[in-house]
Amino acid sequence: MKKLLVALCALTMSFLFEAVAYAQTSTTIDDQPISKPILILFILFIMSLAPFILMMTTSFVKIAVVLSLVRSAMGTQQIPPNQIITGLALILTVYVMIPVAQQVYDASSDVIKTADANQELLSTASVDVLKRAVEKGKEPVRQFLLKHVNDKERKLFYGLGIKLKINASIGGLEDSDFIVLIPAFVISELSAAFQIGFVIFLPFLIIDMVVSNILLSMGMFQVSPITVAMPFKLLLFVLVDGWYLITEGLVRGYIT
Repeated sequence: MKKLLVALCALTMSFLFEAVAYAQTSTTIDDQPISKPILILFILFIMSLAPFILMMTTSFVKIAVVLSLVRSAMGTQQIPPNQIITGLALILTVYVMIPVAQQVYDASSDVIKTADANQELLSTASVDVLKRAVEKGKEPVRQFLLKHVNDKERKLFYGLGIKLKINASIGGLEDSDFIVLIPAFVISELSAAFQIGFVIFLPFLIIDMVVSNILLSMGMFQVSPITVAMPFKLLLFVLVDGWYLITEGLVRGYIT
């Protein structure tokens, strides 16, 4: 658990330090304490962005969308509730991202262990150690994004970045930069989630059409087809072991 927490912290801060590194000029690192108000503001800023960054750089987006589409396809409205959908998506995300988190921890732990234990916690030297740890720890995250991003989306955001002159003053933009990979990864995950959703919807759509035609042929216009079709949808989902198949498919999609 300790390793996972350290890795998640490094994962969150890697993108922030990359932006800061671009803006920094060459300075001398000493062991002078940092102004506490500035550090507190920086910590609050990181905490506010942490959930957003973790959602956008992990498998959470695709898993959450697919599970929501499953619920919509069955027509059960708020069953399972949003809390259950989000919780299951979070658990599966942690399960998928544990190997990446382990790689982040292994890459950054050596730098952290070499830090002087006697130096001030709130000092520029401590921040420099953390920055170097993040620089090493973000590479496994970059490889994860590169592995699961579509070339089409990556070329799109790379081209848009060139036109917008992003990073033009610091050596130019590369197609492996996080500012290119993150939006491309999110779009790729959404595209994959909607493709999976299309396949999931088909059998339930057939049930809806069959039930509607039967009710129309019997002249039962006052009976809601959705209400009649729901038990058959649930029965089909249980018979094919739907939760098992969906969970297995989502997790296996990240195994390479």
